[in-house]
Amino acid sequence: MPPRVLCAAVQRAFDAATAVNALGDGRYRARIDEGWDIGGNANGGYLIALAARAIHDMVGRPPLSVTAHYLARGRSGPCEITVDVARAGRRTATAIARLRTDVEVILVLGTFADQLPGGRTIIDSEPPDLPPFHDCVRTVPPVANSGFGERVHVRIRPSDAAFREGRPTETGEVSGWFTFDDAPPDEQRFDAFGLLQAADAFAPVCFNRSDVPLAWAPTLELTVHVRGVPAPGPLRCRFRNTFMQNGLFEEDGEIWDSAGTLVAQSRQLALIPRG
Repeated sequence: MPPRVLCAAVQRAFDAATAVNALGDGRYRARIDEGWDIGGNANGGYLIALAARAIHDMVGRPPLSVTAHYLARGRSGPCEITVDVARAGRRTATAIARLRTDVEVILVLGTFADQLPGGRTIIDSEPPDLPPFHDCVRTVPPVANSGFGERVHVRIRPSDAAFREGRPTETGEVSGWFTFDDAPPDEQRFDAFGLLQAADAFAPVCFNRSDVPLAWAPTLELTVHVRGVPAPGPLRCRFRNTFMQNGLFEEDGEIWDSAGTLVAQSRQLALIPRG
């Protein structure tokens, strides 16, 4: 299959997995697809993208800032999303989405708008220094029966990947490349929903702390700020941790495009895995 056709097929697979069907009155029918899970639990970035699709359909604008609270495990199967628009102004719209199966799974509050160019630009950071894409280490979730690692292609900087052999760096950082599946990296194209997925695709940064088991780290809350439209190509991602306290850790993320432009930031609060 030619590279461009393969890339389009991969993007369509993610689009299809996050598709929603309007029922009217702010109600949407959707499905939590198999294969976007880690040990049977739908990935948090996938769920936030699914809920954000419904808000986007309702307000006609892409996500700008989205916060999700995770209430229950997302199991594969049909689901329903309800959207309540809190405010729709000339430049931005704010809405709440609730995704439920037999229980409420995720609550999302978001401000949706086209990118708002103009004003001063001050960047006090830079993209992570990464080896070439194929020189980094491909990682998949360290949980049995996980399909997520077959849907996304995450490659971690080799110096950040030693936790897999029980040698954490103790830096609290994981950096690397993100693409969908095995499409050629240079042919990748991402929209705002792809950035929501990328924000929760890497191994938890707590793995690069001492004495943290390689197990599921449930996300309690995830916020993503979309800062730009990515140029074609793979995404450079950096995730850091500063505080581990009372059974919780935070993870701060930066996502940069292939041109070296910051296109998203994230922060999440999650539970430290149990042994």
